Amino acid sequence: MVQKKFTVTKPSQQYLKSIHILQLKSLKDVEINFEGSELTAIMGVNGSGKSTIIHALACCYKPLNSDQKNWKFSEFFIPTTYSQWQGSEFSIKYDYRIGSKEYNDVFTIYKKTSDRWSPKYDRRPSRNIIYIGIDTCVPKIEREKKQSRIEFASTLALKDDISILVKENAGKVMNREYSSYNEIQTKRSRYIGVEHKLDKYSDLSMGAGEQRIFYILSEVFRSPKYSLILIDEIDLLLHTDALKRLLKVIKRRAVDKSLQVVFTTHAQSVTNMDSFINIRHICQTPSKSLCFNETKPDAIFRLTGETNRPLEIFVEDDFAKAIVDWICLESGYSILVSVKEYGACINSFTLIAGILLKGESIENTIIILDGDVYKSDNEKKEKINQVLTGNTRQAEQMRNQAMRQLIQFNLPQGFNPEKYVVELIKTLPDENGNVIKQAALEIECVEDKHNFVDSLVDRLGYSDRRCVGLTSIVDLAAKSSSWNKFIAPIKDWLLLHESLKEVAASKKES
Repeated sequence: MVQKKFTVTKPSQQYLKSIHILQLKSLKDVEINFEGSELTAIMGVNGSGKSTIIHALACCYKPLNSDQKNWKFSEFFIPTTYSQWQGSEFSIKYDYRIGSKEYNDVFTIYKKTSDRWSPKYDRRPSRNIIYIGIDTCVPKIEREKKQSRIEFASTLALKDDISILVKENAGKVMNREYSSYNEIQTKRSRYIGVEHKLDKYSDLSMGAGEQRIFYILSEVFRSPKYSLILIDEIDLLLHTDALKRLLKVIKRRAVDKSLQVVFTTHAQSVTNMDSFINIRHICQTPSKSLCFNETKPDAIFRLTGETNRPLEIFVEDDFAKAIVDWICLESGYSILVSVKEYGACINSFTLIAGILLKGESIENTIIILDGDVYKSDNEKKEKINQVLTGNTRQAEQMRNQAMRQLIQFNLPQGFNPEKYVVELIKTLPDENGNVIKQAALEIECVEDKHNFVDSLVDRLGYSDRRCVGLTSIVDLAAKSSSWNKFIAPIKDWLLLHESLKEVAASKKES
């Protein structure tokens, strides 16, 4: 009797959508979403839980092949006298395909309620995982200090396609042209070596940053399709410019090979790369952890630092800030108001929740939504309920407080501030052939409704002086008869604090 051969079809096209952590180390009831870009940056102050997220993700999958590293919870969450990790629980949501069948929005829950973590390791979903820890920052020479002399037995030029890509892209990151990339063997060890101009050296002589760049790129370029690459503290040892170039190289490879890359960083410069990187900022409060998406440093500083003016106004972006700055200057409140950006609209609810959960007053704080999404009270309440949970009287009071401090520009249906302000400028009477109005009239259609002002700034030649361009645009739009209705909610809130302005004026006089 001939036995049938069965072919085991392995999963492919794996895609991690999110991780929801109920309790793990310092992290409490927080969800991190990875959709949007192939690269996700996890940011936060020391102790906020950035590395914990990376470590948890490393343990979520079993390897696709036996030659791959099988990461286990005990390697990152070592049981100690102080903690056995009982009560830890989190879940991931992901997609994958087996053959022609797709599986979407699949959940797997991981927890430790006894001596072992569940599910069992062989029951975890399968995926190729690459974890790059901070131990890769240690210079090779530090590990070889006990040797008085190292004799190289052989040097092999690496000329395969992947090695060529690693060499070329490392050169782009380091801003140097490497003429060769080699493998060097001794009796006991293997090293890498390069040649640059007339200089030939191994990783024993490399700077720690250069060494890590080669290590990271080697892992990225050798990773199979659909791999999940986890990098802890990617910015360690790297200059800001080199980091930016490295992230662009990784992004291109991730797109080509459908990779997902999640990394932690303290580099604030990464927040300026949100056009091609998901920015996820972790912040802790006494009762829960918060995750901000595409937020700005000012919003996080509000939760970790101190306020420096009696009134606070948070806005989505620099254009909304230019409008509020105009309102404060025109109303005489500039010296009293701190205007800060919080980034993506969804952050407004997380930010107000964070302030309340810290037990701080928000009576002198408002968060302005542009007014094109989450317009109705019901939409706002739904989002607030997601970040301020609970059935207690205190929880209900916080939700009511949050609703009072969320306001928005007064916009006609179908408009956002950018489009509306450009339309106001178009309807102004001609005055000496105003160049701003002429430029506005030329704008009929843009790729995204938020690009109306960007397009106007570019047409006016203010691309490298954006702040000046935004101020000029707002100054002109303010001449419209509809302007006061548009900004009325903010002006009305400022008038509630007229007494503060009087106190400030008396102090100035004295």
